[in-house]
Amino acid sequence: MAWTILTYFGDSMLLIPTAVIIALILPWKSDNRRTVWYWLIAFGLAGLIVSVSKILFMGFGIGSARFDFTGFSGHSAMSSTLWPVMLWLLSGRFSPAWRRVAIGIGYLIPIMVGYSRLVIHAHSLSEVVTGLTLGFTLSTAFLVSQRRTSLKGFSWPQVAAAVLVPVILISHGRVATTQEFLAQLSAKIAGLEKPFTRADLHQQ
Repeated sequence: MAWTILTYFGDSMLLIPTAVIIALILPWKSDNRRTVWYWLIAFGLAGLIVSVSKILFMGFGIGSARFDFTGFSGHSAMSSTLWPVMLWLLSGRFSPAWRRVAIGIGYLIPIMVGYSRLVIHAHSLSEVVTGLTLGFTLSTAFLVSQRRTSLKGFSWPQVAAAVLVPVILISHGRVATTQEFLAQLSAKIAGLEKPFTRADLHQQ
């Protein structure tokens, strides 16, 4: 149960609404007008790359049996793109030392999400590692681009309001059907009756 709860921190049902909240808050809290666009590009690029990798496998069988790779782990990639940025944003009123701690927690959460995907046998090691690498690259690039950006601090009621939707979604526990949608889309694009599976990869 604990691993299932932890893996939900990488589920699209939680991350997409949270990413939208970040996009809505950034113009209000950042003194850099481009910050929100950088964020939308980073998060959107993570989703696009993950989706393309899955379509290439499920639609055309492009993967690696040697590394047991069927596409980037979406939970790992999307969570490692989002949580460092979310904690950076919420820690705007903190001292530099506590901001570093908060951002460090933002990097730790996706690592635990990735590990949970291995524990529940949802992904292979190569898929989790590459997913984390992709997401951390994008979130770190975003944070580096914002090193001179000043953030207005959050009051504690504002912090509570910002995390209200994620908390409600976590308590609800409803998972996204992204994988099923991509599987159907892949088969349709490739003209297949059914998408390629991990078992098909190893049979080849």
